[in-house]
Amino acid sequence: MLRKLDGFLYKTAVKSKEKYAKGSRRYEMHKNLVATLNAGDLRNAVHPPPDTNPFEFITTNTVFFMNSVNLLFDTISDFCTITTCPTMSAGPDVKYLWADGRDVRKPVEVHAQQYVRLLLAWIQSNIDDLTIFPEEFTDTPPKAFVPTVKNIFKRLFRVYAHLYFNHVEKLEQLGMAPHLSTGFKHFYLFSREFNLIEKKDMEPLQAVIKQICDEYGLKP
Repeated sequence: MLRKLDGFLYKTAVKSKEKYAKGSRRYEMHKNLVATLNAGDLRNAVHPPPDTNPFEFITTNTVFFMNSVNLLFDTISDFCTITTCPTMSAGPDVKYLWADGRDVRKPVEVHAQQYVRLLLAWIQSNIDDLTIFPEEFTDTPPKAFVPTVKNIFKRLFRVYAHLYFNHVEKLEQLGMAPHLSTGFKHFYLFSREFNLIEKKDMEPLQAVIKQICDEYGLKP
């Protein structure tokens, strides 16, 4: 079950970057999400509340996960340097290159912390683009919405993979391992609910995913 501390981390994560107008749809969705998480109900947290536009719900959660990953990575950023992590990797056999499709079209190798910072800035720039994430959604999202969201989640997964393979011991020392575990569990369940990440892209964390699936009676 989630502890209140986990809920507090999540609440701080969302407030740290994104301000929702009190009474707005996304404010209410965010408030409902935090309340559900504080109750320890991860399964219901990944389902849109009744009468909620699913694309609004996905948008609110995309911001939520971006900020949660940002805060989690910040706790170990002093230990993720160009010396300790010269590449963005998930174990010895998986390396991730950076490209944003705009300024950097050809994938390049960067150190892990630079990758994460570039990723977070790239995500924010997409979220700020009203042609992708409009203030109000209809029954049909913008053409770029689904591929952009899938790309965001695929890349956020890479940060979780890097943390598990390279920094889990330090997170344990800092008392942050429960946040990594709960955060990834929520992230996986949400990604699975909306089919946001291909199975092959989640291969590095299959052992962790199997544990989550066993816990919730799901097929990996």
